[in-house]
Amino acid sequence: MKPSFTGAVIMAPMTKGSNLPYRRLCDELGATITMGEMALARKLQKQSRPEFALLRRAPSEKVFGVQLAGRQAEEMAWAAALAVERGADLVDINCGCPIDDMVRRGIGSALLQKPRRIAEMVTAMKKAVGEVPVTVKIRLGFTDDDLNYLEVARAAEDAGADALTVHGRTRTARYRRDASWTAIGEVVQAVKIPVIGNGDVLFPHEAEEKKAIAGCAGVMIARGALIKPWIFREITEGRYLDLTAEERLAIYERYVALGREHFGADERGTTRLRGFLVWHFGFWCRYVPRHADGSYPRMQEREELFAARSELEALLARNDEAAHAYLADCLLEGRRPDSPPPVPSDLIVERSEVPEG
Repeated sequence: MKPSFTGAVIMAPMTKGSNLPYRRLCDELGATITMGEMALARKLQKQSRPEFALLRRAPSEKVFGVQLAGRQAEEMAWAAALAVERGADLVDINCGCPIDDMVRRGIGSALLQKPRRIAEMVTAMKKAVGEVPVTVKIRLGFTDDDLNYLEVARAAEDAGADALTVHGRTRTARYRRDASWTAIGEVVQAVKIPVIGNGDVLFPHEAEEKKAIAGCAGVMIARGALIKPWIFREITEGRYLDLTAEERLAIYERYVALGREHFGADERGTTRLRGFLVWHFGFWCRYVPRHADGSYPRMQEREELFAARSELEALLARNDEAAHAYLADCLLEGRRPDSPPPVPSDLIVERSEVPEG
């Protein structure tokens, strides 16, 4: 299906987070476009089986996009044609990944320093995929001292890009500071193609407020989708959903069902799914509902403690490995989580970030 960017609510391409079962879950919960995990064009050319798996589309996905990373126009054009052949409705160029290893290879956000190369990629990929949209995801700049997002955006548009996604931070900022939706709005004013805003959307009113600030066509959700996959339903329906712990657990049970379909129900598939479940609980546990005074938690201010309304909600809020492992096993075994492990004294643990362009 040809994507519409106007009013789009897009699940971001996220390493590990955009696994196929989780994309299916977010699609069911209202995402209008789901993006696969970043795939490396060079590894695809080398016939890497794990990389080819990132191009796999679920038949139920309404609109599926493939994000590619590379540094040569020819290899990106070849990979784009392959992605379309395998069912992609759009192909995106990753110009935002801040991870050091990617930057050292000259891909991801390293490309922000080379607007001409981005333009060459767009031109080559457009020629390779015909009418299928080619989009570009960028940040505001490589460093805080080199905010060249308008130059990059215009270069992509002039080369024929069909849309832009702008993550409102620089590469060096990573995810530490609030995203600038004012800067995203500057891109909207500078180009004629649709612009998708990305950064710090966790509740439906934030999506509307930030869209109003930027005047952008749609929003892309990354960490918010990992913390609360029902955010897509909230945004599409325009209302906050105060899900109970039981309702949240039902969503996680649905992910398990989708995971079994994808990974298999044998021992090997269950082991793989368990690894993903434990990882997902590292984000699901971050969810905090609206405060009693009507205010909302902020993405950049993690609230480790809150007044849980039930024992299950308190369990789902735990961020220790023992709790996550216990919950994963309960879901996989189809049993009620009613005998959780003791709360460890060092409950607060460091949580990993998601490589996301």
